[in-house]
Amino acid sequence: MGTIARYYMIKDNPDGDFVPRTVIFAGKAAPGYFLAKTSDQTDQQSGRDHQQDPDIKDRLKVVFLPNYCVSLAEKIIPAADLSEQISTAGYEASGTGNMKFALNGALTLGTMDGANVEMAEEIGQENMFIFGLRADEVNKLKAHGYDPRSYYHNDPLLKRVVDSLLDDSWCTDESGIFAPIWKSLMEDGDSYLHMADFRAFVDASEQVDALYQNRDEWVKKAILNVARIGKFSSDRAITEYAEDIWKIKPLQLDFGG
Repeated sequence: MGTIARYYMIKDNPDGDFVPRTVIFAGKAAPGYFLAKTSDQTDQQSGRDHQQDPDIKDRLKVVFLPNYCVSLAEKIIPAADLSEQISTAGYEASGTGNMKFALNGALTLGTMDGANVEMAEEIGQENMFIFGLRADEVNKLKAHGYDPRSYYHNDPLLKRVVDSLLDDSWCTDESGIFAPIWKSLMEDGDSYLHMADFRAFVDASEQVDALYQNRDEWVKKAILNVARIGKFSSDRAITEYAEDIWKIKPLQLDFGG
């Protein structure tokens, strides 16, 4: 949704000074996870159908890499400037990809969820781009009756993005193929609160652009990410497992004289 919004922002102001961005989607979903596979297809189509748009030029590229795996991660992670970790606060138990990105110098644009919480404690939230509802705010919003349509009607950009899922903007070959995503947002309750966090994500993305143009500050934060991510090394994790769970000690080897 954020990438589609960025596309429209460029289209509306083709002479604007936009920071070029290549968005890489890489993922896979279980065979029965219909909505996830439809989302993956949206990623592919949004990248394929508008790459030659003269208004977009070299300011927005979208790439989808299917069947995400370690071999792809080895190429993507070292090359990334920005790591987007945007699970709904309170929904994601943990994560390790975000740590790998930070260790390789990528700054994190993410929600306060999963391992992002621990990373913020070590790296410093000021060296990340944290946005969106916190877990307690998610719970309160749902408890008081979350209405995704209220966000839709009060944010013209969000409305335009959501409407594009129905008007075949992203797939002229298969009409209506993205209607299930629209339905999940507008009729099925938007269980992950995408609509509520949309504007905060767009604003945070603009903060990313602003900082990226200040190369000294960006590099400083990248170095701090690398320097402060050591807590999440496998050595530390294995040592804690050995001491606290397995109750074992290192074997002292005697190689003789």
